[in-house]
Amino acid sequence: MAALVGAALPGVAVDVGFLEMSEPAAGPVLDGLASAGCHRVVVLPLVLLGAGHAKSDVPALVLEGRARHPGLHVHFGSPLGISRDLVEVLGGAIVGAGGSGLPLLLVARGTSDPDANGDAHKVTRLLGEWSGAPFVLTAFTGVTGPRVAQGLEVFARLGYDRMAVAFWFLCTGVLVERARADIAAFSIATGMDVVDAGYLGPDPRLVPAIVERYREAVRGVPAVNCDLCAYRAPWPGREGRLGQPIGVGHSHLAAEHREHHHPGA
Repeated sequence: MAALVGAALPGVAVDVGFLEMSEPAAGPVLDGLASAGCHRVVVLPLVLLGAGHAKSDVPALVLEGRARHPGLHVHFGSPLGISRDLVEVLGGAIVGAGGSGLPLLLVARGTSDPDANGDAHKVTRLLGEWSGAPFVLTAFTGVTGPRVAQGLEVFARLGYDRMAVAFWFLCTGVLVERARADIAAFSIATGMDVVDAGYLGPDPRLVPAIVERYREAVRGVPAVNCDLCAYRAPWPGREGRLGQPIGVGHSHLAAEHREHHHPGA
């Protein structure tokens, strides 16, 4: 994806850093851009839902980068969020896989942010409209419910013998693989024919949305959705987040975070 974006932005250095579990860590990548002579850097969260990573962890990375490099202008970009480009790519994949007119289960990454989880349901509805699904449901890979196995069971109870599944993920990984294992077990147990439309992947059609987020950040107009954010108004069980400053949280800068959350990593 970085190579595709770099090709669309001639003269702009495009690099990749990760928040957790993979190398290189984002903080040292930012340091490397500063050492290479960059004067302005956009830190763009390549995530689909505006939850804790986009609202807290990436801003923390930006604030720490500004503190380490006072002469560097570090701009915070918005998460990808919901856009027609992304819906079109995954909707087209559903249609291309033979999922037109089938009931649809969208699998998303669950979060502790009610606003982000609500956005996942919005995506499901948009994809259902795109593919002509008679029934849609959202399931999550963790943190919140319903989980994937629970979502699949709904389709069996409704008497469907064929359904489509799509993943609101940019790339594969443990969560997608785990969900696909649940789907395979469900299909064997029930005889349900499940059409797997996959996930977004490094598709060139995603590049315009990423480039637009980059240009918004350069213009100084990032827009993380906060209309229903737990940081703005209290939610039951999450009252401690109310009024929390931006950039509070873990930035996954270096090994100390991985050792704390993933001992032995």
